[in-house]
Amino acid sequence: MIGMNTTLFADILEIYAGLFDKLVVDLTLFFSWFPYWAPVLLGYLFWHQWMHYVQARYMSNIKWVMLEIKLPKETNKSPLAMEVALNALYQTSAGTWYDKIWKGKVKDWFSLEMVSIEGQIKFFIRTSWIYKNVIEAQLYAQYPDIEIYEVPDYARYVDYRGKYGDWEIIGAEYGLSKPDPYPIKTYVDYGLDKDPKEEFKIDPLTSVIEYLGSIGKGEQIWIQIIAQAASKRYHAKSGKMGDWKDEGKEVIDELTKRNEKTPEGTPSFKMMMTTKGENEVIAAIERSMGKLGFDCGARALYLVKKEQFNPSNIKALGGLLRAFTTNNLNGFTLNYQTFGFDYPWQDYNNIRLNKKKIEIFDAYKYRSWFYAPQHKKPFVLTSEELATIYHFPGGVAQTPTFGRIPSRKSEAPVNLPI
Repeated sequence: MIGMNTTLFADILEIYAGLFDKLVVDLTLFFSWFPYWAPVLLGYLFWHQWMHYVQARYMSNIKWVMLEIKLPKETNKSPLAMEVALNALYQTSAGTWYDKIWKGKVKDWFSLEMVSIEGQIKFFIRTSWIYKNVIEAQLYAQYPDIEIYEVPDYARYVDYRGKYGDWEIIGAEYGLSKPDPYPIKTYVDYGLDKDPKEEFKIDPLTSVIEYLGSIGKGEQIWIQIIAQAASKRYHAKSGKMGDWKDEGKEVIDELTKRNEKTPEGTPSFKMMMTTKGENEVIAAIERSMGKLGFDCGARALYLVKKEQFNPSNIKALGGLLRAFTTNNLNGFTLNYQTFGFDYPWQDYNNIRLNKKKIEIFDAYKYRSWFYAPQHKKPFVLTSEELATIYHFPGGVAQTPTFGRIPSRKSEAPVNLPI
Protein backbone atom coordinates (compact mmCIF):
# COMPACT_ATOMS: atom_id res chain seq x y z
CA MET A 1 0.00 0.00 0.00
CA ILE A 2 2.85 2.40 0.86
CA GLY A 3 4.51 1.62 -2.48
CA MET A 4 1.30 2.39 -4.36
CA ASN A 5 0.90 5.74 -2.60
CA THR A 6 4.51 6.64 -3.37
CA THR A 7 4.03 5.85 -7.07
CA LEU A 8 0.81 7.89 -7.22
CA PHE A 9 2.51 10.84 -5.51
CA ALA A 10 5.39 10.65 -8.00
CA ASP A 11 2.93 10.67 -10.94
CA ILE A 12 1.18 13.76 -9.57
CA LEU A 13 4.50 15.55 -9.15
CA GLU A 14 5.41 14.69 -12.72
CA ILE A 15 2.11 16.11 -14.02
CA TYR A 16 2.59 19.38 -12.12
CA ALA A 17 6.18 19.62 -13.30
CA GLY A 18 4.98 19.26 -16.91
CA LEU A 19 2.38 21.97 -16.39
CA PHE A 20 4.96 24.28 -14.83
CA ASP A 21 7.35 23.75 -17.75
CA LYS A 22 4.53 24.57 -20.22
CA LEU A 23 3.69 27.73 -18.25
CA VAL A 24 7.34 28.85 -18.37
CA VAL A 25 7.44 28.31 -22.15
CA ASP A 26 4.17 30.23 -22.65
CA LEU A 27 5.35 33.16 -20.51
CA THR A 28 8.64 33.23 -22.39
CA LEU A 29 6.81 33.45 -25.72
CA PHE A 30 4.42 36.04 -24.29
CA PHE A 31 7.19 38.39 -23.19
CA SER A 32 9.32 37.76 -26.28
CA TRP A 33 6.49 39.23 -28.39
CA PHE A 34 5.99 42.13 -25.94
CA PRO A 35 7.67 44.77 -28.17
CA TYR A 36 5.20 43.92 -30.95
CA TRP A 37 1.81 43.66 -29.23
CA ALA A 38 2.38 46.17 -26.40
CA PRO A 39 2.31 49.30 -28.65
CA VAL A 40 -0.92 48.08 -30.24
CA LEU A 41 -2.55 47.42 -26.87
CA LEU A 42 -1.33 50.68 -25.35
CA GLY A 43 -2.41 52.58 -28.47
CA TYR A 44 -5.89 51.11 -28.28
CA LEU A 45 -6.19 51.96 -24.55
CA PHE A 46 -4.99 55.51 -25.17
CA TRP A 47 -7.42 55.98 -28.08
CA HIS A 48 -10.34 54.65 -26.02
CA GLN A 49 -9.56 56.89 -23.04
CA TRP A 50 -8.93 59.92 -25.24
CA MET A 51 -12.28 59.60 -27.04
CA HIS A 52 -14.04 59.04 -23.75
CA TYR A 53 -12.42 62.19 -22.34
CA VAL A 54 -13.06 64.54 -25.29
CA GLN A 55 -16.65 63.34 -25.71
CA ALA A 56 -17.35 63.83 -22.00
CA ARG A 57 -15.84 67.32 -22.24
CA TYR A 58 -17.97 68.16 -25.27
CA MET A 59 -21.21 66.83 -23.76
CA SER A 60 -20.62 68.63 -20.46
CA ASN A 61 -20.69 71.91 -22.38
CA ILE A 62 -24.01 71.28 -24.12
CA LYS A 63 -26.72 73.64 -22.94
CA TRP A 64 -29.91 71.60 -22.64
CA VAL A 65 -33.42 73.03 -22.62
CA MET A 66 -36.64 71.34 -21.55
CA LEU A 67 -39.67 72.30 -23.63
CA GLU A 68 -43.13 71.62 -22.22
CA ILE A 69 -45.96 71.43 -24.76
CA LYS A 70 -49.43 72.38 -23.54
CA LEU A 71 -52.24 71.07 -25.71
CA PRO A 72 -55.53 72.76 -26.61
CA LYS A 73 -58.86 71.26 -25.65
CA GLU A 74 -59.21 69.81 -29.14
CA THR A 75 -56.39 68.29 -31.17
CA ASN A 76 -57.83 66.74 -34.29
CA LYS A 77 -54.58 66.30 -36.19
CA SER A 78 -53.45 62.88 -37.37
CA PRO A 79 -50.13 61.56 -35.98
CA LEU A 80 -48.86 62.33 -39.50
CA ALA A 81 -48.53 65.94 -38.30
CA MET A 82 -46.16 64.79 -35.55
CA GLU A 83 -44.24 62.67 -38.04
CA VAL A 84 -43.61 65.77 -40.17
CA ALA A 85 -42.50 67.71 -37.09
CA LEU A 86 -40.18 64.93 -35.87
CA ASN A 87 -38.38 64.85 -39.22
CA ALA A 88 -36.62 68.02 -38.01
CA LEU A 89 -34.82 65.87 -35.42
CA TYR A 90 -33.07 63.89 -38.15
CA GLN A 91 -29.59 65.41 -37.79
CA THR A 92 -26.95 63.15 -39.33
CA SER A 93 -23.77 65.18 -39.18
CA ALA A 94 -21.34 64.95 -36.28
CA GLY A 95 -18.87 67.30 -37.96
CA THR A 96 -15.50 66.64 -39.57
CA TRP A 97 -12.92 64.13 -38.37
CA TYR A 98 -11.23 67.02 -36.54
CA ASP A 99 -14.47 67.82 -34.69
CA LYS A 100 -14.93 64.19 -33.69
CA ILE A 101 -11.36 63.36 -32.65
CA TRP A 102 -10.11 66.64 -31.22
CA LYS A 103 -13.28 68.33 -29.99
CA GLY A 104 -15.18 65.13 -29.15
CA LYS A 105 -18.27 66.19 -31.08
CA VAL A 106 -21.01 63.56 -31.19
CA LYS A 107 -24.20 63.21 -33.17
CA ASP A 108 -27.03 65.25 -31.65
CA TRP A 109 -29.78 63.41 -29.82
CA PHE A 110 -33.18 64.32 -28.40
CA SER A 111 -35.50 63.02 -25.72
CA LEU A 112 -39.26 62.77 -26.23
CA GLU A 113 -40.98 62.43 -22.86
CA MET A 114 -44.43 61.77 -21.44
CA VAL A 115 -44.70 62.34 -17.71
CA SER A 116 -47.34 62.01 -15.04
CA ILE A 117 -46.85 63.92 -11.79
CA GLU A 118 -49.50 62.64 -9.40
CA GLY A 119 -51.81 62.06 -12.38
CA GLN A 120 -51.13 65.36 -14.14
CA ILE A 121 -49.97 64.41 -17.65
CA LYS A 122 -47.36 66.49 -19.44
CA PHE A 123 -45.47 66.30 -22.74
CA PHE A 124 -41.81 67.35 -22.94
CA ILE A 125 -39.02 67.49 -25.49
CA ARG A 126 -35.46 67.81 -24.19
CA THR A 127 -33.03 69.20 -26.73
CA SER A 128 -29.84 71.17 -27.16
CA TRP A 129 -30.59 74.90 -27.17
CA ILE A 130 -29.48 75.27 -30.82
CA TYR A 131 -32.54 73.25 -31.93
CA LYS A 132 -35.04 75.06 -29.70
CA ASN A 133 -36.29 77.45 -32.40
CA VAL A 134 -36.34 74.71 -35.05
CA ILE A 135 -38.48 72.39 -32.92
CA GLU A 136 -40.83 75.18 -31.86
CA ALA A 137 -41.30 76.29 -35.48
CA GLN A 138 -42.05 72.74 -36.63
CA LEU A 139 -44.54 72.10 -33.83
CA TYR A 140 -46.33 75.41 -34.26
CA ALA A 141 -46.54 74.81 -38.01
CA GLN A 142 -48.38 71.53 -37.45
CA TYR A 143 -50.23 72.42 -34.22
CA PRO A 144 -50.99 76.18 -34.28
CA ASP A 145 -53.06 76.04 -31.07
CA ILE A 146 -50.43 74.53 -28.76
CA GLU A 147 -48.31 76.51 -26.31
CA ILE A 148 -44.61 75.78 -25.72
CA TYR A 149 -42.70 76.85 -22.62
CA GLU A 150 -39.11 76.40 -21.53
CA VAL A 151 -39.30 74.85 -18.05
CA PRO A 152 -36.90 73.38 -15.45
CA ASP A 153 -36.11 69.67 -15.66
CA TYR A 154 -38.69 67.80 -13.56
CA ALA A 155 -36.16 65.02 -12.83
CA ARG A 156 -34.15 67.35 -10.61
CA TYR A 157 -36.96 67.42 -8.04
CA VAL A 158 -36.67 63.73 -7.16
CA ASP A 159 -33.76 62.90 -4.88
CA TYR A 160 -33.43 59.14 -5.26
CA ARG A 161 -30.89 57.59 -2.88
CA GLY A 162 -31.58 53.90 -3.19
CA LYS A 163 -32.68 52.02 -0.09
CA TYR A 164 -31.57 54.91 2.16
CA GLY A 165 -33.94 57.49 0.65
CA ASP A 166 -37.67 58.18 0.81
CA TRP A 167 -38.41 57.09 -2.77
CA GLU A 168 -39.05 53.66 -4.23
CA ILE A 169 -38.47 53.07 -7.93
CA ILE A 170 -39.40 50.54 -10.60
CA GLY A 171 -37.66 50.87 -13.94
CA ALA A 172 -37.85 49.20 -17.34
CA GLU A 173 -35.94 49.52 -20.60
CA TYR A 174 -37.39 48.27 -23.87
CA GLY A 175 -36.10 46.79 -27.10
CA LEU A 176 -37.55 45.22 -30.24
CA SER A 177 -38.47 41.53 -30.45
CA LYS A 178 -37.37 41.23 -34.10
CA PRO A 179 -34.69 42.84 -36.32
CA ASP A 180 -34.94 46.59 -36.94
CA PRO A 181 -36.49 46.49 -40.44
CA TYR A 182 -39.66 44.82 -39.16
CA PRO A 183 -42.01 47.70 -38.22
CA ILE A 184 -44.20 47.90 -35.13
CA LYS A 185 -47.95 48.51 -35.39
CA THR A 186 -48.22 52.16 -36.39
CA TYR A 187 -50.95 54.78 -36.65
CA VAL A 188 -51.35 53.84 -40.33
CA ASP A 189 -52.35 50.31 -39.27
CA TYR A 190 -54.94 51.86 -36.93
CA GLY A 191 -56.36 53.99 -39.78
CA LEU A 192 -55.36 57.30 -38.20
CA ASP A 193 -53.67 58.48 -41.40
CA LYS A 194 -57.15 58.91 -42.92
CA ASP A 195 -58.26 61.41 -40.23
CA PRO A 196 -61.41 59.57 -39.11
CA LYS A 197 -64.03 61.32 -37.01
CA GLU A 198 -63.17 61.52 -33.34
CA GLU A 199 -65.75 58.92 -32.29
CA PHE A 200 -64.27 56.38 -34.73
CA LYS A 201 -60.62 56.86 -33.78
CA ILE A 202 -58.66 54.00 -32.21
CA ASP A 203 -55.48 55.59 -30.92
CA PRO A 204 -52.97 53.12 -29.42
CA LEU A 205 -51.49 55.91 -27.32
CA THR A 206 -54.75 56.20 -25.37
CA SER A 207 -53.90 53.17 -23.19
CA VAL A 208 -50.58 54.80 -22.22
CA ILE A 209 -52.33 58.12 -21.45
CA GLU A 210 -54.95 56.36 -19.30
CA TYR A 211 -52.23 54.59 -17.34
CA LEU A 212 -50.40 57.87 -16.78
CA GLY A 213 -53.59 59.46 -15.50
CA SER A 214 -54.44 56.60 -13.13
CA ILE A 215 -51.84 57.32 -10.45
CA GLY A 216 -52.41 59.40 -7.35
CA LYS A 217 -50.71 61.54 -4.75
CA GLY A 218 -47.03 60.87 -4.18
CA GLU A 219 -46.67 58.87 -7.41
CA GLN A 220 -44.88 59.73 -10.65
CA ILE A 221 -44.42 57.95 -13.98
CA TRP A 222 -41.71 59.03 -16.41
CA ILE A 223 -41.45 57.76 -19.99
CA GLN A 224 -38.66 58.78 -22.36
CA ILE A 225 -37.78 57.87 -25.94
CA ILE A 226 -34.26 58.97 -26.82
CA ALA A 227 -33.62 59.41 -30.55
CA GLN A 228 -30.90 60.37 -33.01
CA ALA A 229 -30.40 59.78 -36.73
CA ALA A 230 -29.69 56.11 -37.41
CA SER A 231 -26.06 55.04 -37.85
CA LYS A 232 -24.44 52.28 -39.87
CA ARG A 233 -23.87 49.30 -37.59
CA TYR A 234 -25.29 46.35 -39.54
CA HIS A 235 -22.80 43.78 -40.82
CA ALA A 236 -24.13 42.89 -44.26
CA LYS A 237 -23.54 39.47 -45.80
CA SER A 238 -21.16 41.13 -48.25
CA GLY A 239 -18.91 41.96 -45.30
CA LYS A 240 -19.53 45.72 -45.52
CA MET A 241 -21.07 47.89 -42.84
CA GLY A 242 -24.62 48.90 -43.68
CA ASP A 243 -27.60 50.59 -42.10
CA TRP A 244 -31.02 49.24 -41.17
CA LYS A 245 -32.24 49.65 -44.76
CA ASP A 246 -29.47 47.34 -46.01
CA GLU A 247 -30.63 44.86 -43.39
CA GLY A 248 -34.19 45.32 -44.64
CA LYS A 249 -33.16 44.44 -48.20
CA GLU A 250 -31.54 41.25 -46.97
CA VAL A 251 -34.66 40.37 -44.94
CA ILE A 252 -36.80 40.80 -48.07
CA ASP A 253 -34.34 38.70 -50.09
CA GLU A 254 -34.63 35.97 -47.48
CA LEU A 255 -38.43 36.10 -47.42
CA THR A 256 -38.80 36.04 -51.21
CA LYS A 257 -35.77 33.83 -51.98
CA ARG A 258 -35.43 35.99 -55.09
CA ASN A 259 -31.66 35.56 -55.18
CA GLU A 260 -31.83 31.79 -54.96
CA LYS A 261 -31.21 29.65 -58.02
CA THR A 262 -32.13 26.11 -58.97
CA PRO A 263 -29.41 23.43 -59.40
CA GLU A 264 -29.54 24.22 -63.13
CA GLY A 265 -28.61 27.85 -62.40
CA THR A 266 -31.98 29.38 -63.29
CA PRO A 267 -33.78 31.79 -60.91
CA SER A 268 -35.97 30.21 -58.25
CA PHE A 269 -39.76 30.66 -58.45
CA LYS A 270 -40.14 30.87 -54.67
CA MET A 271 -41.00 34.55 -55.01
CA MET A 272 -44.15 33.63 -56.93
CA MET A 273 -45.25 31.27 -54.13
CA THR A 274 -45.17 33.66 -51.16
CA THR A 275 -48.26 33.58 -48.97
CA LYS A 276 -50.58 36.51 -48.33
CA GLY A 277 -49.06 36.96 -44.87
CA GLU A 278 -45.52 37.03 -46.26
CA ASN A 279 -46.56 39.58 -48.87
CA GLU A 280 -48.03 41.79 -46.14
CA VAL A 281 -44.79 41.57 -44.17
CA ILE A 282 -42.73 42.44 -47.27
CA ALA A 283 -45.03 45.39 -48.07
CA ALA A 284 -44.77 46.67 -44.48
CA ILE A 285 -40.96 46.48 -44.52
CA GLU A 286 -40.77 48.23 -47.89
CA ARG A 287 -43.08 51.01 -46.67
CA SER A 288 -40.96 51.36 -43.55
CA MET A 289 -37.76 51.63 -45.61
CA GLY A 290 -39.19 54.68 -47.35
CA LYS A 291 -39.13 56.64 -44.07
CA LEU A 292 -36.35 58.31 -42.09
CA GLY A 293 -34.82 56.02 -39.48
CA PHE A 294 -33.85 56.93 -35.93
CA ASP A 295 -31.66 55.05 -33.47
CA CYS A 296 -33.77 54.91 -30.33
CA GLY A 297 -33.78 53.84 -26.72
CA ALA A 298 -36.88 53.69 -24.52
CA ARG A 299 -37.25 53.47 -20.77
CA ALA A 300 -39.91 54.12 -18.15
CA LEU A 301 -39.79 54.74 -14.40
CA TYR A 302 -42.41 54.51 -11.69
CA LEU A 303 -41.43 56.59 -8.65
CA VAL A 304 -43.35 56.73 -5.41
CA LYS A 305 -42.87 57.51 -1.77
CA LYS A 306 -42.08 54.21 -0.05
CA GLU A 307 -45.14 54.20 2.17
CA GLN A 308 -47.43 54.53 -0.91
CA PHE A 309 -45.82 51.89 -3.13
CA ASN A 310 -48.31 50.14 -5.44
CA PRO A 311 -47.02 46.73 -6.66
CA SER A 312 -49.54 46.61 -9.53
CA ASN A 313 -47.35 49.05 -11.44
CA ILE A 314 -44.72 46.33 -11.88
CA LYS A 315 -46.97 44.53 -14.37
CA ALA A 316 -48.17 47.80 -15.86
CA LEU A 317 -44.66 48.88 -16.86
CA GLY A 318 -44.00 45.47 -18.39
CA GLY A 319 -46.95 45.81 -20.77
CA LEU A 320 -46.74 49.56 -21.30
CA LEU A 321 -46.01 49.42 -25.05
CA ARG A 322 -48.04 46.33 -25.91
CA ALA A 323 -50.53 48.31 -28.01
CA PHE A 324 -47.80 48.85 -30.60
CA THR A 325 -46.96 45.14 -30.88
CA THR A 326 -48.04 42.78 -33.66
CA ASN A 327 -47.17 39.10 -33.94
CA ASN A 328 -46.30 38.94 -37.63
CA LEU A 329 -44.16 42.08 -37.62
CA ASN A 330 -42.47 43.61 -34.58
CA GLY A 331 -43.11 44.64 -31.03
CA PHE A 332 -41.51 45.76 -27.80
CA THR A 333 -39.91 43.50 -25.25
CA LEU A 334 -38.29 44.11 -21.87
CA ASN A 335 -34.51 44.25 -22.14
CA TYR A 336 -33.73 45.46 -18.62
CA GLN A 337 -35.82 45.85 -15.50
CA THR A 338 -35.61 46.40 -11.76
CA PHE A 339 -38.46 44.07 -10.81
CA GLY A 340 -36.12 41.88 -8.74
CA PHE A 341 -34.61 38.41 -9.00
CA ASP A 342 -36.25 34.99 -9.15
CA TYR A 343 -34.43 33.48 -6.15
CA PRO A 344 -33.21 35.10 -2.91
CA TRP A 345 -29.68 33.67 -3.24
CA GLN A 346 -29.20 35.55 -6.53
CA ASP A 347 -29.03 38.88 -4.69
CA TYR A 348 -27.87 39.01 -1.08
CA ASN A 349 -29.51 41.85 0.85
CA ASN A 350 -30.75 43.43 -2.45
CA ILE A 351 -27.26 44.71 -3.26
CA ARG A 352 -27.54 44.04 -7.01
CA LEU A 353 -31.14 45.30 -7.18
CA ASN A 354 -30.29 48.60 -5.49
CA LYS A 355 -27.37 49.06 -7.89
CA LYS A 356 -29.68 48.49 -10.89
CA LYS A 357 -32.21 51.02 -9.58
CA ILE A 358 -29.58 53.74 -9.10
CA GLU A 359 -28.13 53.05 -12.57
CA ILE A 360 -31.49 53.28 -14.38
CA PHE A 361 -32.44 56.45 -12.46
CA ASP A 362 -29.13 58.13 -13.36
CA ALA A 363 -29.44 57.00 -16.99
CA TYR A 364 -32.90 58.54 -17.20
CA LYS A 365 -31.82 61.75 -15.51
CA TYR A 366 -28.87 62.23 -17.89
CA ARG A 367 -30.91 61.00 -20.91
CA SER A 368 -28.10 58.57 -21.59
CA TRP A 369 -28.28 55.76 -24.13
CA PHE A 370 -25.81 56.41 -26.94
CA TYR A 371 -22.96 57.81 -24.85
CA ALA A 372 -21.60 57.75 -21.30
CA PRO A 373 -22.57 57.32 -18.50
CA GLN A 374 -24.58 54.49 -20.10
CA HIS A 375 -23.88 53.19 -23.60
CA LYS A 376 -26.43 50.64 -24.83
CA LYS A 377 -27.29 49.17 -28.21
CA PRO A 378 -30.16 51.16 -29.76
CA PHE A 379 -32.96 49.93 -31.99
CA VAL A 380 -34.34 51.65 -35.08
CA LEU A 381 -37.75 53.32 -35.29
CA THR A 382 -38.86 55.19 -38.39
CA SER A 383 -40.43 58.63 -38.22
CA GLU A 384 -43.82 56.93 -38.63
CA GLU A 385 -43.19 54.56 -35.73
CA LEU A 386 -41.79 57.33 -33.53
CA ALA A 387 -44.84 59.53 -34.21
CA THR A 388 -47.09 56.59 -33.28
CA ILE A 389 -45.55 56.32 -29.82
CA TYR A 390 -45.16 60.06 -29.27
CA HIS A 391 -47.92 62.34 -30.58
CA PHE A 392 -50.59 64.59 -29.17
CA PRO A 393 -53.83 62.60 -28.77
CA GLY A 394 -57.14 64.13 -29.76
CA GLY A 395 -60.41 64.22 -27.89
CA VAL A 396 -60.45 60.42 -27.84
CA ALA A 397 -58.19 60.69 -24.78
CA GLN A 398 -60.65 61.89 -22.14
CA THR A 399 -58.41 61.41 -19.09
CA PRO A 400 -59.61 64.03 -16.53
CA THR A 401 -56.08 64.89 -15.41
CA PHE A 402 -54.82 65.53 -18.93
CA GLY A 403 -53.54 69.09 -18.71
CA ARG A 404 -55.01 70.97 -21.68
CA ILE A 405 -55.27 74.67 -22.47
CA PRO A 406 -58.77 75.70 -21.28
CA SER A 407 -59.53 77.92 -24.28
CA ARG A 408 -58.77 77.77 -27.99
CA LYS A 409 -56.72 80.52 -29.62
CA SER A 410 -58.36 82.26 -32.60
CA GLU A 411 -57.71 85.22 -34.85
CA ALA A 412 -59.12 88.62 -33.96
CA PRO A 413 -62.24 89.64 -35.98
CA VAL A 414 -61.50 91.76 -39.04
CA ASN A 415 -64.00 94.48 -38.05
CA LEU A 416 -62.46 95.05 -34.60
CA PRO A 417 -62.28 98.86 -33.99
CA ILE A 418 -58.80 100.24 -33.37
